[in-house]
Amino acid sequence: MTTHYLACDLGAESGRLMLGSLDGGRLTLEELHRFPNTPVKADGSLHWNIPQLFDELIAGLKKAAARQIPLAGISTDSWGVDYLLFAADGSLISPTFHYRDPRTKKGVENAFRKVDWKTIFAETGIQFMPLNTIFQLAAESPERLTQAHQLLLVGDGFNYWLSGVAQVEESMASTSQLYNPRTRSWSKPLLEALQLRPELFPPIVPSGTRLGLLRESIARDTGLSGLEVLASCSHDTGAAVAAVPALGQNWAYLSSGTWSLMGVELASPIINDDCRELNFTNEIGYGGSVRLLKNIIGLWLVQECRRDWAKAGQEFDYATLTRLAAEAPPFVSLINPTDSRYLSPDDMPAKITAFCRETGQPVPSSPGAMIRCVLESLALLYRRTLRQIEQLIGQKIERLHIVGGGSKNDLLNQFTANALQIPVLTGPVEATAAGNVLIQAITLGHLPSLQAARQVVRDSMGVSSVQPEAAPAWNKACARMEHLLTVTVK
Repeated sequence: MTTHYLACDLGAESGRLMLGSLDGGRLTLEELHRFPNTPVKADGSLHWNIPQLFDELIAGLKKAAARQIPLAGISTDSWGVDYLLFAADGSLISPTFHYRDPRTKKGVENAFRKVDWKTIFAETGIQFMPLNTIFQLAAESPERLTQAHQLLLVGDGFNYWLSGVAQVEESMASTSQLYNPRTRSWSKPLLEALQLRPELFPPIVPSGTRLGLLRESIARDTGLSGLEVLASCSHDTGAAVAAVPALGQNWAYLSSGTWSLMGVELASPIINDDCRELNFTNEIGYGGSVRLLKNIIGLWLVQECRRDWAKAGQEFDYATLTRLAAEAPPFVSLINPTDSRYLSPDDMPAKITAFCRETGQPVPSSPGAMIRCVLESLALLYRRTLRQIEQLIGQKIERLHIVGGGSKNDLLNQFTANALQIPVLTGPVEATAAGNVLIQAITLGHLPSLQAARQVVRDSMGVSSVQPEAAPAWNKACARMEHLLTVTVK
């Protein structure tokens, strides 16, 4: 018997409504509706067009209804840290700020005037990033916070609109840097220090919580009825890691997309001086597991280069850029992907050019050379990050699983295997949607455990192995990268 589920997966570039079908221990995924997620620039700020995204979800639900198949559940996952503010009447308070909005700098300054960084990390175990929810809220106007009745992070906000139940799923709560992973609750000391009203923050619930049936108004509008809304893992990385097809011990994962998130799955958080100084984060995964990881800028660098070239009349698809990068000479120039200049949108080729000039390296002479510079630099940063993970957990990692859209980039996968000098296993590409669906299946009793869900992934979706090559050349490049990661760039 086939059981069908819907997964709304909201990403930084696009959203999709996916149909997941589980039959005989095998999972298939089908994209029912895809829609762009284009930030809005207005008055020097960067916002998300949340109402448009929800309208697109409704359009996708109508397509699902047209299939006339029984649907067991629906759940939304999204990127973390950004939030929706709701007024007392349930209306959305606009705008919904983008995590790359420049206000975050002010938010960091405001927060640190009230509470120091050591205290923030000790309470949350979350790495420092100016875009974190805690700093965004510290940049909010008192008027908006006074008007707000409740706050929901994006994925949970969509689940609220679907079900009428306002709850925050713990994998998403953990991205906010306002959640304590030891007490499994909102951090009272941080809410008090930042003068944030506790009633703004709804109850936190475990991954895999049944919220209720689809709102009647939405059921009437879409033609769906009896559809149950669940909070699977509302944070997309939490969902993706649940679908990592790993066996045994000593493995790490890399969720590869706009952001690269590299880490390991642990039973409890690591919150100590080493973790804070290395800037790692302890986010929550399915079943209360801890994802000790680091957020790395990822393929945003490629996306922004491509967008900038398109504005100048040079159109490249991702496959062409990867081919041109493969044809370019190796290790001509490297960048430090952690440099803060790369976090903001626009003019990415110019930013890369400036870094190379400032560090006395050749400027990439073509789009292929620039993308090769980016991919090699990312792979070398992954190497450094993996060594730091091994330092924190006290054991060697024997293999890396790469999941998500970036796992389609064969060149980056090979570079990563070469840099790490361990086997790299790639796939599934649709890890986030797969994890979303499989957690729904566990919650509804259609699968017995996470181990069984990961077996479904292994049986259903192709996983490829990439073996490391060219160790001497990559070791030499690693020494160059270590210098770039420590040098002060002026």
